[in-house]
Amino acid sequence: MARTLTVVFGTGKEFGFTIGDAELAAVTEDAGWRWFDREYAELDCQASSPVGKVLVIDKILSVAKFSGEPRFSGDAAWAQDYARHAARLLDRDKVRVDVGNAAISF
Repeated sequence: MARTLTVVFGTGKEFGFTIGDAELAAVTEDAGWRWFDREYAELDCQASSPVGKVLVIDKILSVAKFSGEPRFSGDAAWAQDYARHAARLLDRDKVRVDVGNAAISF
């Protein structure tokens, strides 16, 4: 069953992705963690938790926020990688990443 992931920015701009079964099967959970760990570090994201613990949801939100709307619109391959790895880690049929409100809903 295909997964859908939508990334929404405060400007009202939405980016929708469909991740097919074969595409999802090609990504392991470990690969998803490594991808987000690397992006999180490269973007110099800041932990939102005062104790410094970073949950997967925090990483997914932070990478979207610090990458920004221009990266999603200007780098389709990167955006699809983001969606693929987030879909693998969250393992839900429908995901909405609301960057403006710092929320992920299923």
